[in-house]
Amino acid sequence: MLAKTVVKRLKEIVGEKNVVTDKVGLFSYGYDGTLLAGEALGVVSPQTTEQVVEIVKLMNEHDIKLVPRGAGTNESGGTIPSEDSVVISFTKMIKIHEIDTENFVAVVEPGVINFDLQVELEKKKFYFPPDPSSFKASTIGGNVGECSGGPKCFKYGVTRDYILGLEVVLPNGKVIQTGGRNFQSEPGYDLTRIIVGAEGTLGLVTKVFVRIIPIPRAKKTMLAIYDKVEDASQTVADIVAAGIIPTTLELMDNLLINTTEDFTHAGIPRDAGAVLIIEVDGYPEDMDGQVKTIGEIAKKIAKEFKVAQTAVEVDQIWTSRRSAFGSVARVRPSYGVNDITVPRSNFPKAIEGVLKVAKDFGVTIGVVAHAGDGNLHPLILFDQRNKEETETVHAAEEALCMMALDLEGTISGEHGIGLVKKKYLNKEFTPAAMEAFRKIKRSFDPSNRFNPGKVIDL
Repeated sequence: MLAKTVVKRLKEIVGEKNVVTDKVGLFSYGYDGTLLAGEALGVVSPQTTEQVVEIVKLMNEHDIKLVPRGAGTNESGGTIPSEDSVVISFTKMIKIHEIDTENFVAVVEPGVINFDLQVELEKKKFYFPPDPSSFKASTIGGNVGECSGGPKCFKYGVTRDYILGLEVVLPNGKVIQTGGRNFQSEPGYDLTRIIVGAEGTLGLVTKVFVRIIPIPRAKKTMLAIYDKVEDASQTVADIVAAGIIPTTLELMDNLLINTTEDFTHAGIPRDAGAVLIIEVDGYPEDMDGQVKTIGEIAKKIAKEFKVAQTAVEVDQIWTSRRSAFGSVARVRPSYGVNDITVPRSNFPKAIEGVLKVAKDFGVTIGVVAHAGDGNLHPLILFDQRNKEETETVHAAEEALCMMALDLEGTISGEHGIGLVKKKYLNKEFTPAAMEAFRKIKRSFDPSNRFNPGKVIDL
């Protein structure tokens, strides 16, 4: 338990209603999007950078560790608290300080929900391209911590490509600003890109300078339907090989088609082996040409290719994709989600690898993917109450990671490392690289106070 003097001081800093110490109140903060669990000493929700500084100093005085948390939607265990830590929740830091359309930048606090930012930007005909499927719940700070991607990352890139600068509270309580609002590179070491994706292990982000871009004037959404998931994966490779860059190129296999159809009734054939959701954007006069070229490539293999004709059709298609993760609960109560990524040219081989892992381990795997990026999300379905089954799933997850590395890929494309992938990191990086990671962590946080035990062990 936290000492009464610490609790009293925390309440003085942020207000009584922004401090949680009772067991029931702490319960939900012990979980994120994984099956892992922990229990914090307490939860504190600051509303200003100054309050964050005071919290950090107080925790340092009492040798208490801090675990930063946004909405808790992450899939890597990055916000699971340890028993000697306090969760610092940024869900009360929700100000959009500025939207500067002249300089293509918005200045926001870390607790701003991705969707809420998009709504405000849309009023000015702008948007922020990184949009993970959890965009209606996930926070900008969490997106920064994990370097989230999303369906549009094939054309537009991931979160780190849209962060111009950060305000960060360091483990010693000092505040720094990296980067800035009007430029996309910074002199000296690029601290912004080091902190993005660091999962709160190096500093606590209290302000984010995000790059925004104008909403495209036109877009077209297409659906290609296949007999086999391998056929869909080949179309992905063919589109990339042709030098075409759609905004999105998303894949769902038969299992996901059926579970999402139960919910959305989008009209996707239930006997299809896979579908590709393809979207292009740009100027109106470019749309027909892009659709024609993509259609010619897809029709070589696809059994059906169609272009959405109404906004309702587009919404149905995307509702299917965005509900994919939740929909599999209709099949089994639990799933393990992966985010392995391979070079685009190896995407068909990765699909073959996923199917082989499913067969070798006797597990059910549903595949959804940001196919244009080579980023796969194999969902291994199981019941976590069955210990033997759970152990088999973990072994299958490891096999998926090793398969990705064999194909010159990475163990994590957008979900981060956290606790889940930490044990595989040294399979991807050399001992010298791992030591460089540890030196970076020690230089920022020599006492290992910020999100300890995540990403790497010291």
